[in-house]
Amino acid sequence: MVMDSHKQADCFDGFQGGFKSFATEAIHVGQEPEQWKSMAVVPPISLSTTFKQYGPGNHAGFEYSRSGNPTRNCLEKAVAALDGAKYCIALASGLAATMTITHLLKAGDGIVCMNDVYGGTNRYFSRIAAELGLDVSFADCTQLDVLKAALKPNTKLLWIETPTNPTMKVVDIKACAEIAHEHNKDIVVVVDNTFMSAFFQRPLALGADICMYSATKYMNGHSDVVMGLVSVNREDLHERLKFLQNAIGAVPSPFDCYLCNRGLKTLHLRMKQHFKNAMAAATFLEADPRVDRVIFPGLPSHPQHELMKRQCTGCPGMITFYIKGNIEHATIFLNNLKLFALAESLGGYESLAEHPAIMTHASVPEKERAILGINDTLIRLSVGLEDEEDIIADLDQALSAAHPQKN
Repeated sequence: MVMDSHKQADCFDGFQGGFKSFATEAIHVGQEPEQWKSMAVVPPISLSTTFKQYGPGNHAGFEYSRSGNPTRNCLEKAVAALDGAKYCIALASGLAATMTITHLLKAGDGIVCMNDVYGGTNRYFSRIAAELGLDVSFADCTQLDVLKAALKPNTKLLWIETPTNPTMKVVDIKACAEIAHEHNKDIVVVVDNTFMSAFFQRPLALGADICMYSATKYMNGHSDVVMGLVSVNREDLHERLKFLQNAIGAVPSPFDCYLCNRGLKTLHLRMKQHFKNAMAAATFLEADPRVDRVIFPGLPSHPQHELMKRQCTGCPGMITFYIKGNIEHATIFLNNLKLFALAESLGGYESLAEHPAIMTHASVPEKERAILGINDTLIRLSVGLEDEEDIIADLDQALSAAHPQKN
């Protein structure tokens, strides 16, 4: 039964009177905005959605947390420095970064995208951007003549991912940027640097206009944050992207910014160990008769190994390989892994394995997957930071389960 306001007030009859200004003090005391001038070594998490102004329109740099936040600013400054950039903006996810960048364009403008990219990127360009009136095409940017042929008079955006997801093709960023800018100086060249992190590759120094990340992966590195990052040097691009960041509003939480900022502090240590562990795992797999082919840019057998060494300072923990047999063998292998978790995503401290055709790239049409080499025996590994011997032992026992006759 619902009480009316008079009867509700009567509930307190006989009790002592309430403490004066309890609600007011609970809301205001100790929360004065003027007090936040600490010397804390670790940047505090600023969860406030709004900021006190000295007068109408007269504020100390922050007014509303979607437009700017102290914790987010700390992260953006750090990432800009790591990318060798002047500016960085943080967004709610890697795909939020992709969407925000795409909003630089207008209907009728053209996008040329590397044909082998993250499935979500392919899906966004093919099924959303194209339906909004953008002219989207895909091309193998590892073949420079193919890229030249793909550029059109209306091309305004070139999207490169290197190494590619999942077949680990390496794209010559410098050559592609030069070709695009020679075709039209106004083409914006974007490099998805998610696989490499800022520690191993700096696209802006190679001629790209924008470097973007799904920071969910290596940049954060702990599988507990979903976030996107966009770094630029050009002031005009930064002003436009900053406007879009605020206008579209796909921004990360201050807590996630704090976590990602913390993750950056060990990025150099993590990436070095990812490289060492992945090299050991790739070398083991390449020598194993139960494996058909290994694709890892750190191996001399990779067709673009020399290019990788020219434009990068190392390799991440990403390995793609084809297991001998069919989808049954791939499934048995994945189901029998113990240290590797069968899961999407990558770049965390823990080792992960996945089946691209069924998982991360299921949204890519089957015919396109076949052209790209994403078949039923393709397996993608994100090699983590565990002990090298344990990583190899897990791969060995899972291969034995898939191919017991070859033990």
